[in-house]
Amino acid sequence: MELRQLLPSNSEEIWEINQQGLPGTGKVSPQEIIQLLDYSSLAVGAFFEDTLVGFVICLPPKTAYGSLNYAWFNQQYDKFLYVDRIAVDTNHQNRNIGSTLYNYVKKHADDAGIPVTAEVNIHPPNPGSLRFHARHGFEQVGVLEHSEKSVALFVYEK
Repeated sequence: MELRQLLPSNSEEIWEINQQGLPGTGKVSPQEIIQLLDYSSLAVGAFFEDTLVGFVICLPPKTAYGSLNYAWFNQQYDKFLYVDRIAVDTNHQNRNIGSTLYNYVKKHADDAGIPVTAEVNIHPPNPGSLRFHARHGFEQVGVLEHSEKSVALFVYEK
């Protein structure tokens, strides 16, 4: 497996993997993925040969991204690395790909001296993601209630 920077040319593959993770990953169009890549300060894919099998897209503070969850972190923290989405192709899960991606993100943030922020659906529940974030040392710092879902807000700091 090789980690490489994601490019707009990967947007269709990213979208397909993102679709597999719904509702946990949050619905986006291929065009919105290109916009996320433009906003991102860290966007990494896990590739087996030339096939994308997992990805993570992270944003710095104060972009034009319209997510209410992202806005909450902007109100609470001056510096952070926001994990907008992380997903692994269902045919490649349980092979430590997600952990490899998160370890890369955490090292990047640790080197920069900033926390990693993320949210996880709690309604509808996403117990696998809650366990995943707990294993990676994230601590819950809040909850946001939205009309169609509720999310737990998490921070990782070394």
